[in-house]
Amino acid sequence: MIHIDPTLTPSDLSAKLQRFWELSAQKIRLIEQQYDVSNGSPVFTVQGKYSTRGWTEWTQGFQFGSAILQFDATGETEFLDYGRKNTLAVMAPHVSHIGVHDHGFNNVSTYGNLLRLMHEGRIEFNEWEKNFYELALKISGAVQASRWTSIKNRDGGTGGFIHSFNGPHSLFVDTIRSCRALVVSHQLGHVFQGEGDVRINLLERALLHIKATADFSVFYGEGRDSYDIWGRTAHESIFNVKDGNFRCPNSQQGYTGFSTWTRGLAWAMCGFPEQLEALESISDAALIPFGGREAIESMMLKAARATCDFYIEHTPVNGVPYWDTGAPNLHKLGNYLDRPADPFNDFEPVDSSAAAIGAQGLLRLGNYLTEKGDTESGKKYWQAGLTVLNTLLEEPYLSTNPNHQGLLLHSIYHQPNGWDYVPEGSKIAYGESSMWGDYHIREAALYVQRIINNEPYYAFLNCVK
Repeated sequence: MIHIDPTLTPSDLSAKLQRFWELSAQKIRLIEQQYDVSNGSPVFTVQGKYSTRGWTEWTQGFQFGSAILQFDATGETEFLDYGRKNTLAVMAPHVSHIGVHDHGFNNVSTYGNLLRLMHEGRIEFNEWEKNFYELALKISGAVQASRWTSIKNRDGGTGGFIHSFNGPHSLFVDTIRSCRALVVSHQLGHVFQGEGDVRINLLERALLHIKATADFSVFYGEGRDSYDIWGRTAHESIFNVKDGNFRCPNSQQGYTGFSTWTRGLAWAMCGFPEQLEALESISDAALIPFGGREAIESMMLKAARATCDFYIEHTPVNGVPYWDTGAPNLHKLGNYLDRPADPFNDFEPVDSSAAAIGAQGLLRLGNYLTEKGDTESGKKYWQAGLTVLNTLLEEPYLSTNPNHQGLLLHSIYHQPNGWDYVPEGSKIAYGESSMWGDYHIREAALYVQRIINNEPYYAFLNCVK
């Protein structure tokens, strides 16, 4: 269980954040100078050098989005120029990519961040540039929403979800973060049309997907199966596409469908609170056809609390989890939850990228509850988020080696497939970084730094004015 530091404040992290952004700049420059772009998008490191391997080009937006966040944090224009130039030159195929569930990762992290900075006055306003970013985000949301599977909800009603690249039967917990693309497109006023010019409501599809994730990907201790406990998540949920019925939990990158892959848990922890924040910008009238604000907020808040509670209870004291809470060799570590995670152990890897994503979810949920008047619960999650981030901003998780291209060490990509580099003499993978881990530690760091500096609150929907 995480030992939450109740005294930690954002300002206590100021010195660490300054060092962090200095190291972050070094890593971005290293990748720009050394990475061979002909290999495809950088995904994760092998012996400190970024390599590519995977099923889709899902990390490129994190690469250029990281440079945009670096500019946001430091004002160094070289990173804005790099991020903006490559968004224009490279990201267009991601806007029209019909084969993935990653539009929120790739496009909101690039076009969305650039548009947000323009609206915040951080970069010079240009009407055509604004229109360019808006058009990309409008189309991205519609393309993402087109990957649609209709299902039966648990309450008997008609629902649906954005299916993963595995096919129309497959709901990934990760995809809640791509609902940002649909919400942004909707709020920009885009009209998504299907056959016969039928108008398809992008907000409805986002809300239905979020509900499907809450209903099927998250467990609440209500007896769905023998492993149903408060806040557990399944990476993948499988449906019969002929009748829309749920069939079973499954996992691609976790150990099983009946254990909790911690990065999948973290995606839910981050996704639900940021969608709760986005609801504040959506009118009551727009929400009435889909059950109304109170019901939608209640559904999202229950899932956000449950997943964040599970993370706190099932993560070692320093806030960094092992890659799966049901990993088969964890028992060999003894009382591993009662001491700091050990990335150099002989049995199971930790996953710092899950911690980076989860930290942001804890902070956002804590802030949301505090703003709603639930200060006691809000402080619990807020302090937990600061505790996790404080751990990640120092060794052994912060990469200080000037020759290592990664920023956040001890990230795991695909433990079941054996894709992660295992150092000679070790029994497990450790010491490497991932593009999503590096991006999300930057995002969490920027989130807290803006609060320290009393700058505008960092939220994805700030790209819509």
